[in-house]
Amino acid sequence: MITLDVNGKKIEVSVAADTPLLWVLREELQLTGTKFGCGEGICGACTVLVDGDPTRSCVTPVETMQGRKIVTIEGLPDTHPVKRAWLEQEVSQCGYCQPGQILAAAALLQSRPAPTDTEIDSAMGDNLCRCGTYPRIRKAIHQVASETKGGGK
Repeated sequence: MITLDVNGKKIEVSVAADTPLLWVLREELQLTGTKFGCGEGICGACTVLVDGDPTRSCVTPVETMQGRKIVTIEGLPDTHPVKRAWLEQEVSQCGYCQPGQILAAAALLQSRPAPTDTEIDSAMGDNLCRCGTYPRIRKAIHQVASETKGGGK
């Protein structure tokens, strides 16, 4: 048994230790907001927060997650400023990459409450969006920074 802290809840799962966290979240815990993209940790669709840091769950063995705090898109409240800004700025088109994008943006704003365009591009550059909504992503992040006076919470 592996004990995980997912979205503030302690959960025990019985899976092979090397099972990617992505599949535990999706298949065992039915948290399907985290998406499978490339399976190689390149595209960012599978991004979750681990102890506040964006982490590619498709290449993260579940055994390495014991004692760490995992937050999926389902664990970020609907009232979170980043989720609200995403809607207001109409960021999503197809929406497939957005859970990973939103979590990466939330982590960025936590560490850099008033990020520059360069800092946004650097932090978000590893999350790929086939629809090309990058300008709206940047605008949404700036909106949150402005509204929270650089707080992002």
